[in-house]
Amino acid sequence: MRFPLPDLTTLPADIQAKILEVQEKSGFIPNVFLALARRPAEWRAFFAYHDALMLREESGLSKGDREMIVTATSAANACLYCVVAHGALLRIYEKKPLVADQVAVNYRKADITPRQRAMLDFAMKVCTNSQAVDEADFAALQAHGFGDEDIWDITAITAFFGLSNRMASVTGMLPNPEFYLLGRLPRPQK
Repeated sequence: MRFPLPDLTTLPADIQAKILEVQEKSGFIPNVFLALARRPAEWRAFFAYHDALMLREESGLSKGDREMIVTATSAANACLYCVVAHGALLRIYEKKPLVADQVAVNYRKADITPRQRAMLDFAMKVCTNSQAVDEADFAALQAHGFGDEDIWDITAITAFFGLSNRMASVTGMLPNPEFYLLGRLPRPQK
């Protein structure tokens, strides 16, 4: 990492609590939580917006759809951290151990639905050529059942992770080793 990770015990109590909650749920602390915690106000803003987008229950996008957008656009932005971390979540939500690799390399040939392909066509245009988005792009999404709020979600997720991709790349943030195997193998039965 270009910038040293802060010691968890030196962070404000609210941030410590959230990080420990994530650690309890996942079994490890994803590097992004500590990397961004060097600036507590920005950490709070980042994760508030992240959660508003990625945990929004009223969305017409599934959790898998959202992670698919992040994985595809992060690959276009060459962000190793986000491709690996969100690819792991994509595999888990879609229950498909190969889908994240397919989406990251070439979503057009991935084992996804035509609706998801249309969603990723739009997300990739937002990612790489947003000024060219026009009514035909909206019509293509509407033909697959996406409404205006869904289109807003696709756009906002793509834009937010554009920021995240750039922060992760410039800081040299690496994916935690745990992410590489998540969702590839069946979970051990307890």
